[in-house]
Amino acid sequence: MPQGIGKLSKRGSVIWGRMGVGVGRTAIVLAGATLLSACVDKSEGPRELAGADAANGLRLVEATGCAACHIVPGVRWPQGKVGGSLVGFADRTLISGRTPNQPDALIDFLRDPAATQPGLAMPPTRLSEDNLKDVAAYLYTLDD
Repeated sequence: MPQGIGKLSKRGSVIWGRMGVGVGRTAIVLAGATLLSACVDKSEGPRELAGADAANGLRLVEATGCAACHIVPGVRWPQGKVGGSLVGFADRTLISGRTPNQPDALIDFLRDPAATQPGLAMPPTRLSEDNLKDVAAYLYTLDD
């Protein structure tokens, strides 16, 4: 083996020479960068839903009773606390703490929450695809 890369010991393991320290540091830096990249905000990107009507989304949220479990800005009563507040929803990176907050993922979640996040008590909705887009558009108006 070329000098500085490593030599075999009597037991067959590699003994790292001068380059070993650099290789070790490089490996640590690469591993750290990989771990940090997993923490990148995955919510970046377009959150606009073409043709969606946020005002209709608010009407649907009121009509379907979302506020029975959630605090929903724009809905005065009821103000449920079981499902958590939706204040600042647009600024969140994750839906219900697990799914990247992106339009397609949100629509899937709204359609059937337990299918996308097993174990959730939130019931599926029976809204059309257009109505789901309207509700998602409304939720994306809810920033801090």
